Amino acid sequence: MLLPDRNTIDRLLRHYRTQERSVLARPCDLSARRRFEDTAYTLCVLMGERTAHAAVSAAERYVAQGGPASRQALEGLPGA
Repeated sequence: MLLPDRNTIDRLLRHYRTQERSVLARPCDLSARRRFEDTAYTLCVLMGERTAHAAVSAAERYVAQGGPASRQALEGLPGA
């Protein structure tokens, strides 16, 4: 299974959280909402999940593992 770069996932997670706060602060800002949804979609694709919540959870587990990805460390991730 091809795994995404941890640094990329970490960057996307931080971006997602920043955008989440922005959307919560300005719920009527359609541009901010669109960027937030685009980032959520990207996380879904990279983590192989159908919902943003599941993708963020999987991404957080993946980034927290750190170091080289071993088969044992990948248990619980989609497709593992």
